[in-house]
Amino acid sequence: MLLRLAEHINNNLPFLKGKKLLIAISGGVDSVVLTHLLYQLKFNISLAHCNFQLRGEESDLDEIFINDLGKELSLNTYTIQFKTNEYAKRHKLSTQLAARKLRYDWFNELAREHDFDYILTAHHADDNLETFLINLTRGTGLEGLTGIPTVNGNIVRPLLIFSREEIKNFAITNAIQWREDASNSETKYLRNKIRHQIIPTLKEVNPSLLNSFIKTNEFLKQSQQIVNDKIKETSPEVLINKGDVIKIDIKKILSFSNPKAYLYQILKEYKFTEWDDVYDLIYAQSGKKVSTNFYTLLKDRDFLLLLRTNKNSSSENERVIIYKENTQIVSPINLLFKNVQKKTRTDINTIYVDKNLLNYPLILRKWEKGDYFYPTGMMGKKKLSKYFKDEKISVFDKKNIWLLCSDDNEIIWIIGKRQDRRFLSSNSTTQLLRITI
Repeated sequence: MLLRLAEHINNNLPFLKGKKLLIAISGGVDSVVLTHLLYQLKFNISLAHCNFQLRGEESDLDEIFINDLGKELSLNTYTIQFKTNEYAKRHKLSTQLAARKLRYDWFNELAREHDFDYILTAHHADDNLETFLINLTRGTGLEGLTGIPTVNGNIVRPLLIFSREEIKNFAITNAIQWREDASNSETKYLRNKIRHQIIPTLKEVNPSLLNSFIKTNEFLKQSQQIVNDKIKETSPEVLINKGDVIKIDIKKILSFSNPKAYLYQILKEYKFTEWDDVYDLIYAQSGKKVSTNFYTLLKDRDFLLLLRTNKNSSSENERVIIYKENTQIVSPINLLFKNVQKKTRTDINTIYVDKNLLNYPLILRKWEKGDYFYPTGMMGKKKLSKYFKDEKISVFDKKNIWLLCSDDNEIIWIIGKRQDRRFLSSNSTTQLLRITI
């Protein structure tokens, strides 16, 4: 097993060599064996153990065992105790999800603090099979069927090529001590139920189940790579990056053989879950949207617009008051106000107004339904909703537009877009106010 791991690292994980590695160790046979193997291969390793305080004295004995192992092998050992049940209740998480978040947050904190290059976990082939079956029962795409990745960012799992039986036999043969977690034999958790009830039945049908799964898993990963390559190739044809907004060309998506599959592959990293609703946006009216905690996808004519959801953004009703003596405001946008005698620059970020026509204080606000203005270069007035439509300004962009208004709520400037002609100077002797973004 030692030679197989060394060969596996040489061929598939060469980046681990010479790096500073942190092993996430529970005290179970898999993580203890991983520690001994890498110690014998002379890797630069340290240990990190979480005491979740879920099994009373047994949890404390696990922690003592890990500290003793660290001393025996002269390894730096980090331990921490969590009040997991309290954390789960406070954050409305299951105990398992709470423990997962606590441990990975702490592992990453240790990595930053002590400059560890990679965090190693002791997941093995049986864990991978269990994950495959869990995802299969819940419903999943191709990614879920490829199981646990060997490398995921700074998380590396070197033992995925080994079975639980191989690991345990190695420990017994080499007189390696480990701790048994009695909760692993319980079947109240889905993973344990699959481990102790479903997989044994499947192995009666196929005694070589694990080997068959490993081969199938490799085929699935190869298929996933083909999909990834195809999406990487086609994405530039579909996506238009406009700063904070990503535009998805609907006509291009619909030209593909399976638009729904392409849309899923393009958007999967943005954590949408209601995929039927996402796909239905293609045929929805402009303005319809689907949101997650982090992203919003909105239909806007011939495009789907993807924007990060900012729950801390300013209210649409926010108003900023600007007094006559103000020469600058910096939030929510940066505006400069300066008295001048003549126009010296002309661009969309600068306007000149007749100071005598202004009613102070000025107001900075978002647009509202029913707003209208008198655009420069045009006759009559125009509703902002019509102006936005004519200018093909998206719903997302409209939300980011600010209006500068006089105290009587007359619009002076759609900032960065168009000035209102009512505030233009009528003669050359008028004192001008230059307003600049």
